[in-house]
Amino acid sequence: MSLANEQWSQFRGPEGNGHTNTTSLPLEWSEHKNISWKTATHDRGWSSPVIWNNQIWMTTATKNGKKMFALCVDKETGKILYDIHVFDVESPQAITIDNTYASPTPVIEEGRAYVHFGTYGTACIDTSSGDIIWTRRNLKCDHEKGAGPASSPFLFNDYLIFNVDGRDVQYVIALEKESGKTAWKTSRSIDFSSVQVNQRKAYGTPLIIPRGKEEQMVSIGAKGVFSYDPRNGKELWKALHRGWSIAPRPVYGEGLVFTMIDRDRPELWAIRPDGNGDVTDSHIAWKSSKRMPPRASPLIVGELLFVVDRNGYISCLEAKTGKLFWQERMKGSFSASPIHTNGLIYFFNEDTVCTIIKPARKLEVVATNKVANEQLMATPAIDNSSIYIRTAKNLYKIKAASQR
Repeated sequence: MSLANEQWSQFRGPEGNGHTNTTSLPLEWSEHKNISWKTATHDRGWSSPVIWNNQIWMTTATKNGKKMFALCVDKETGKILYDIHVFDVESPQAITIDNTYASPTPVIEEGRAYVHFGTYGTACIDTSSGDIIWTRRNLKCDHEKGAGPASSPFLFNDYLIFNVDGRDVQYVIALEKESGKTAWKTSRSIDFSSVQVNQRKAYGTPLIIPRGKEEQMVSIGAKGVFSYDPRNGKELWKALHRGWSIAPRPVYGEGLVFTMIDRDRPELWAIRPDGNGDVTDSHIAWKSSKRMPPRASPLIVGELLFVVDRNGYISCLEAKTGKLFWQERMKGSFSASPIHTNGLIYFFNEDTVCTIIKPARKLEVVATNKVANEQLMATPAIDNSSIYIRTAKNLYKIKAASQR
């Protein structure tokens, strides 16, 4: 399985689940403390930074969506190595200020970065030269006026995989990562003919989890959670739901897959992922709808599941049963997904305030830090002893002075 590595190569890190193995992250920082460097980024983008060796990659786009870029930053110095004008868009759909035209997070591997802008195009870039190797611009969907792109791609073996869930088409696709050609494409097995068009879309990123000795890919779409064989796109099972516009990435642990199923009335489902066909009535272990997140992905640490809703309520639940151990409110609004490392959980709000807690059945706050008076929507990236925080205007490297 090529998905796992110790580099922060995709949305939510090495395994796509918010976990990393570093043991020396700083516990204290501010605008004037433990900042290694600060690099300005142009235009607008909510894509999270991804890291491979000495390079950090992100995307950005003009506010009107007519120009789209890939940025590469030197991890040690903060210098911009590449600022690549990837796409021009003649007539982009209008979006709200809550989103950008560069919200999907790139994915990176040795020698190649893959950037994705939803309906506006996908590109593979040579990381040693900044040259564009291939592009695909014919995977169109109607994101809906006001919404915009958000689903992030990921790599599995020789494939680049992502969801395409618009108002008009709904499918999952795997591209050959060497050429960008279609390897397989699977339509959602839902009859959308009686579903309102705005309720046919979704913005999630799939996750690879075990299925016996094999692997399966859990992918959330409008009106259904689906499992596919990532080698060929064959549907294995599905659980039908009422929701749409889902953004959080699922997580797996304790023999269950945990996923949000709606944006307007967020509900968390715990599903046993060993079924076949329609498992709606047979494999839902439990559900929870009190203060669940419409944006931030869940985090599982051992037997405990943690979520943070938009209004700052952090909940700690028993993963196997859904039993609530505690639910406490932190200041601010939350969009970024939590991160676990070295026995601690980092929660970042939209004002760059980070609350660090211990993953336990009782709330214990270890530290609270703020980096700047800027907006933060992107999930930060972790690398060795450093945190890379992308705000609306800058990329920050946070590192303890003792580690430099």
